Amino acid sequence: MKLTIVMYHYVRQLKHSLFPDIKGLETELFKEQIAYIKKHYSVISAYDLIDIIESGSCLPPNALLLTFDDGYIDHFTDVFPILKKEKLPGCFFPPSKPIFENKVLDVHKIHFIMAATPQKNLLVEYVFGTLDEYRDAFNLESNDFYWNKCGVPNRFDSAETIFVKRILQRDLPKELRGIIADKLFEKFVSVDGEAFSKELYMNLDQVSYLQANGMYIGSHGYEHCWLDSINEDAQRREIDLSLQFLDRVGSDTSRWIMCYPCGGYNESLLNILKEKNCTVGLTTRVDIADLSNDNSLTLPRIDTNDLPMNSEAKTNIWTQKGTVAVNIRKAL
Repeated sequence: MKLTIVMYHYVRQLKHSLFPDIKGLETELFKEQIAYIKKHYSVISAYDLIDIIESGSCLPPNALLLTFDDGYIDHFTDVFPILKKEKLPGCFFPPSKPIFENKVLDVHKIHFIMAATPQKNLLVEYVFGTLDEYRDAFNLESNDFYWNKCGVPNRFDSAETIFVKRILQRDLPKELRGIIADKLFEKFVSVDGEAFSKELYMNLDQVSYLQANGMYIGSHGYEHCWLDSINEDAQRREIDLSLQFLDRVGSDTSRWIMCYPCGGYNESLLNILKEKNCTVGLTTRVDIADLSNDNSLTLPRIDTNDLPMNSEAKTNIWTQKGTVAVNIRKAL
């Protein structure tokens, strides 16, 4: 039972925005990719997936789920009109803190700091200088220690980019992460975080409107923290606050979907999710989901960049991998 789950973040008219270098998808390319998806897949809804997992019934051939992380305003202004026009369901996962408190999350401050600073080595040097300044106060390791631990490139980002992301999202004490992120954000992006937040994220009415108009709203935590890096009590708080948010926007909390911020989860979190009647968990592990073998609370996803952004493109390796079981059955 193969299921392709596609992950999106920023979808906007990048070339005409204040931050054209933000890592996102141009709206026109999203339209092309949706046309490609409609040609080669059967797009299912969140509740289709929940029903299938709970009942043990079969997926439709070439099943695909559209997921949109982080609650950006782009999802309301750019994504929703396209999905509505094409009569396709989407799953949206907003962290609730920025919506309730009008704060820019540190993870997103980092995105815009990166987009506003082409020379990433300057950010690394700034972080090193700040580590030197606060080393004794926070009992920090050496700069080399943090570089070797965090400066590991991945398939989309350089070592410098990953270093800044990891050290400010996970590998320093929370208080110090906040200090550095705030300083960099004010220096390179904006001194008015509240105004920036209102322009960056959907508000409560917009999220509720998506839910009332056929889209699915699921949990992405409260603060968008790495949930495997906090203790069980903090994990429980994150989940409880996010479920309160789902209740507020009219999303069903008797069976629901968790989308792990940054893909982070561990056994204690999975136990909490089972206790809270969570049916599906979405990770950032790159693969095609197999409902016959995968744990439904740790399903993998692929990135928008893994599928063609041209409606006339030939099927690529990910499409072929996601539909191989169907093709085999047809051949038999």
